[in-house]
Amino acid sequence: MDQEHISGDGEGAGRRRFLALATGAAATAAGLGAVAGCASGDAGDADGADGAGPGGSREPSGHPEKQEGPRGFDVRAENARPGNADWQVAKAGPARAIEGFADRVSVLPGESFGLHVSTTAPRFTVSAYRMGWYGGARARLVWRSEALPGVRQPDHTVDTATRTVHTRWARSTTVETKDWPEGCYLLRLDAQGGEGQRFVPVTVRSAATAGRTVVVNAVATWQAYNRWGGYGSYDGPSGGYASRSLAVTFDRPYEYDDGAGLFLVYEAPLLALAERLGIPLAYTTTTDVAREKRLLEGASAVLSLGHDEYWSPEQRAHVTAARDAGTNIAVLGANCCYRRIRLEASELGPDRTLVCYKSSYEQDPGFKRGHPATVDFRSPPAADPESTLLGVIYDGYPVDAPYVVTNPGHWLFEGTGAKAGDSFPHLVGVEYDKVNTGFTTPRPIEILAHSPVVCEGRPSHQDTAYYTTPSGAAVFATGTMRWVEALDAKGDGRSRANHGLDARSGALTTRVTENLLRTFAAGPAGRTHPAQDNVKAVYGG
Repeated sequence: MDQEHISGDGEGAGRRRFLALATGAAATAAGLGAVAGCASGDAGDADGADGAGPGGSREPSGHPEKQEGPRGFDVRAENARPGNADWQVAKAGPARAIEGFADRVSVLPGESFGLHVSTTAPRFTVSAYRMGWYGGARARLVWRSEALPGVRQPDHTVDTATRTVHTRWARSTTVETKDWPEGCYLLRLDAQGGEGQRFVPVTVRSAATAGRTVVVNAVATWQAYNRWGGYGSYDGPSGGYASRSLAVTFDRPYEYDDGAGLFLVYEAPLLALAERLGIPLAYTTTTDVAREKRLLEGASAVLSLGHDEYWSPEQRAHVTAARDAGTNIAVLGANCCYRRIRLEASELGPDRTLVCYKSSYEQDPGFKRGHPATVDFRSPPAADPESTLLGVIYDGYPVDAPYVVTNPGHWLFEGTGAKAGDSFPHLVGVEYDKVNTGFTTPRPIEILAHSPVVCEGRPSHQDTAYYTTPSGAAVFATGTMRWVEALDAKGDGRSRANHGLDARSGALTTRVTENLLRTFAAGPAGRTHPAQDNVKAVYGG
């Protein structure tokens, strides 16, 4: 795909319809999307559980928590505690009834953060839910505030140079995380009188990851798609690419999914599965991986979840170093590690502004100072296609196609009952990846599913792939963006909910993911399950 198609004026319109297609949720339809049109695929064209904080109430009593063990946080003990199935937003209310953001993307257990809330109600409460399995409830209430005074915060402003939305809201309250277990949290804001509810995501991150499988919340991608205030990384109020933000900030609420970012569709189903399995887990975010060079040292595996598109060079370097030291990598989505970004400070703290100029990189003051260009990783200057890390490379959007198993004897398909040629409707979409040796591709690499697609008239294939490295690490990539979402698929698909994904797709993706997580948690999978290169057999030549 040429540069005009990658980041030209058509991209804004494509991105606006993207997440409506990707999630199938009307609530996320505004302002979200992917590359407008299909890539050519040719290298030549590529450019506190038991206590409460100040004024808070205690949670319902539960089983004693075992915080530390030989391998860190005890996820089995945590998920044995009673869950709270009433965690969802039941009444969002009007657009600005209540909304907010945290002034830290993540904190270590025991650290505090500020909540900045705007509401039309006189008072509101905050309920902190740790997300996981909990016998299917998917969340546990860890803390709830007393009623807090509500105010309508000032209107946002927009920087004329970068079209960055700024809120400059006052801090509404300080939240203490004493006795909060590490994990992924949704804080639910409830306006007094039932006027509205919204989520605020925050991660209580792990201080170390050795011996654990690391869940990485893709917060940079969540923020790039956020159009709160009318602007995101794809377009502005006019709907055109030229009106996009060149830098976006975490200092604002998330507009979509009731404030939850991309967490509920692309991450929560995988988190629930991993916690149900009880494997040793650690929790962090893309910004933490970028900032902390040694964070991934000794990790068994690193999980990139359903949509993890925006990476800084530092994040990519640290994940690559982990792979080269024997840490397994699982990419459970598509279009991963595609955009190169730079993290800068905001008025509220470090790493809270995401800079991505794309095709306008030459105008970027940071680029003029010598920072890497914030263009697609595969594009010049300093092109470094994502396939060098992932094995697969992004090939296009939008597609909706069956997923076709071609290598059923692979250990990842054990227990699925899948046979060669078995087809799973709608599992390939809305973006997809493939193995394309026209780009640098690690070998040996093994293709497990090879699904025909037609992307805006161009025939191609989606690939699920697995490769192994001299360090012993294995890298797995699903090659489809719907993998995590499919984990929750039920029924016959006729309702068209979740894109028509059915229980067969749910059973397949669940069993493959279980096989993957258990094997990757045991250590360098390439030593026990080396890849058997089959690219020539699949593609010929």
